[in-house]
Amino acid sequence: MRTSFRSVFIAIVIGTALIVAALIVNSRRPAVEVLQPSAQLVEASGKCAECHTRETSGIVVEYRRSHHAQQGVTCLDCHRPVKGQGTIEHRGFTIADTVTPANCASCHDAEYKQFERSRHAAPAWAAVYGSAPFTAEQVAYAEKYQPGAVKRPPNALVQSEGPAAISAGCATCHAVGRPHADGSIGSCTVCHARHSASVELARLPTTCGQCHMGPDHSQLEIYSESKHGVLFALRRNQLNLDAKPKQLTTADMSVPTCATCHMSGLGGMNVTHDVTERLSWYLFEAVSQPRPDFAQARARMQEVCGNCHATGQVKSFYAQGDSVVAATNAKVAASLALMDSLKAEGLLTAAPFDQPIDFVAFDLWHYYGRTTKHGAFMGGADFAQWHGNYELLAKSVELRAMAQELRAAHRRR
Repeated sequence: MRTSFRSVFIAIVIGTALIVAALIVNSRRPAVEVLQPSAQLVEASGKCAECHTRETSGIVVEYRRSHHAQQGVTCLDCHRPVKGQGTIEHRGFTIADTVTPANCASCHDAEYKQFERSRHAAPAWAAVYGSAPFTAEQVAYAEKYQPGAVKRPPNALVQSEGPAAISAGCATCHAVGRPHADGSIGSCTVCHARHSASVELARLPTTCGQCHMGPDHSQLEIYSESKHGVLFALRRNQLNLDAKPKQLTTADMSVPTCATCHMSGLGGMNVTHDVTERLSWYLFEAVSQPRPDFAQARARMQEVCGNCHATGQVKSFYAQGDSVVAATNAKVAASLALMDSLKAEGLLTAAPFDQPIDFVAFDLWHYYGRTTKHGAFMGGADFAQWHGNYELLAKSVELRAMAQELRAAHRRR
């Protein structure tokens, strides 16, 4: 009996010593060996987390926090090749060489088709590179919904700036409409991010502001100045930006963001990924024209406004915006007519952007004309006035003075 107890005691001591020794040895191991993913994580992420937790841990963390992870969507579900995609062998898995909207459309087909009709799709890329990167079928499809937006030459200004400026600047934002070898167009991750796949991210004004900012389309700055933007800053922590799109109510979003007005199904409205569906004017044009479905688009946007504003207030706001568009159109049209007359007189060269007056005329409509109109329709008084109308007036005076100098110099020859 005594011998048996002694044997057990010795065994316990030795076992404990071995465990302690193992723990000490383990504590000295490099973190890269110790911080291995759990079995549950490996299973949930399709085994990819085994390596990526060590190599690119941030994307694993983002994925784990995403709705995709919560719904059991694995890495391979998104990275699996679909028709038309090239493949690569990656540590025992065959994956797509590039993840495109074609992969997203495997589950989100309706959203992709809505997006494909919008100006965020092919028109965005064509605004830089023209129609050449697209197939004839893609051009025809886009032109059906956005006439003149894709069947066009490359942008003359950016071509003058050169490929380095294009790749670092223009192409970064306009990649939202990049064509892919598999036939799809665009980039869902511009708004949702690759591994977060976040609805909340897409609803943040700063997400839209990655591209919609600056002198030619200063929507983020205008929004920040507007009452909507000020209230968003106040209520940010009280808003449910993660609410399901088809169930969104003013209880979730009592203050609108860009997505609320342009895309969301607030109060039972249809959700759309066509960001142009509720726009009634082509505000980006030099001389803005009504969109083909002007009345229907306006009714859809005013329905959104009606969640917070009285009908009379909405109508008055739109009437004011329309008056600013008309006045701005007249000012811009006068500057364009002046440039046309200088061309007819042979005082301008045929090449674009090789004379100082070309840039003044361009700034007048592309920066200040657009800013005036966007400021009026987004509630940004300072942008409708000082960053808009004042600059329009100043550039108009400068343009006329330059035209007089060109004519005077021509007469002296």
